[in-house]
Amino acid sequence: MEHDQFNLPPQKEDLDPQEMLRVIFDYAAKIANERTLDNVLMLMADMGREMIVSDRCTVWLLDTAKNELWSKVAHGLDEIRIPSNAGLVGYAVTYDKAVFIDDAYTNEEYKPYLLNGALRTDQQTGYRTKALMVIPFRNSQGEIMGAYQAINKLTACEQFSDKDMEYLTLASSYAGKSLESALLTSEIEETQKEIIFRMGEIGESRSQETGNHVKRVAEYSYLLALGLKMSQEDAELLKMASPMHDIGKVAIPDSVLNKPGKLTEDEFKLMQNHTVIGYNLLKNSKRHILKTAAVVAYEHHEKWNGRGYPRGISGEDIHIFGRITALADVFDALGSERVYKKAWELDRILHLFKEERGQHFDPQIVDVFFEQLPAILRVREEYSDAALVDPDDV
Repeated sequence: MEHDQFNLPPQKEDLDPQEMLRVIFDYAAKIANERTLDNVLMLMADMGREMIVSDRCTVWLLDTAKNELWSKVAHGLDEIRIPSNAGLVGYAVTYDKAVFIDDAYTNEEYKPYLLNGALRTDQQTGYRTKALMVIPFRNSQGEIMGAYQAINKLTACEQFSDKDMEYLTLASSYAGKSLESALLTSEIEETQKEIIFRMGEIGESRSQETGNHVKRVAEYSYLLALGLKMSQEDAELLKMASPMHDIGKVAIPDSVLNKPGKLTEDEFKLMQNHTVIGYNLLKNSKRHILKTAAVVAYEHHEKWNGRGYPRGISGEDIHIFGRITALADVFDALGSERVYKKAWELDRILHLFKEERGQHFDPQIVDVFFEQLPAILRVREEYSDAALVDPDDV
């Protein structure tokens, strides 16, 4: 039987012991230094695929709350979610049993599960599944938390061996412990994000702003960061930190914060102080997100031409995160109704931004803003304040 009949890559050789050790040590080092769950999953899948020389390898996680299995690392595919008892993976997880199949199209023992899984997928994609292995893995409490799935051996025999099963079992044991740690880290980070966002909401609610204001500013900042070709990590960091830009408002008196008319000179100086207050609240944190939030709180009212506050710094002396948040915050503030003004029309805001290019705002960020405008307007619509209105209050 010709190898390319199954549309598979060229044949390979099994790893020798030295190559196997190299793969294990290389991936162990990468995984140990990785904190993002999606990246850990991808590394796990790549490790398993290389160890047993398979065409595809997928790490599935069990979502007990939704009674589903999900994966973001099916090679060549996006995130997949299936019922927790579906297909061979569901069978392996449900019955805590490793599955070993030489040819999916001739196997009778698992035929119902194959028809509900691999064979159905083959019909949709044109891929030809032959050899299959599925091995469940556990957390430190001994509870099944997911499974490794390998498809199609790429050596001349085109079948997985007992040694492959042994190697994938080893990878599965390591996966359970590493993924448990990554999940815990992810949960802690999500909790931190939630706390930061809620703190940002508190700061805005003092000035009668809605929670959607901080959501919009966060999303705008994220889009601008990506448009500036910043790394995904830095864009995500800014998105998490930017909701805290006005946290210093918690210390500004209501009489100033919500004054409907123009502020006096003394009142304006008091209002300006919210940047310093926010910075002082956050600057001593050892958490990367909060340290970033301190910079954003301190510098989001600085201007490119040096006429902002609190320090009057200019140009690239203003941190890029401060420059991005400045534009995102002004765009949302101008487009929102507040106690002291009506919302501006979009055309008026865009005209102002063109005028303030190189004055209030970093010119490059203004250019990116106009490039990203369709996406920014979609965010504004999705998180509009109208979405928060209770129909019973109308």
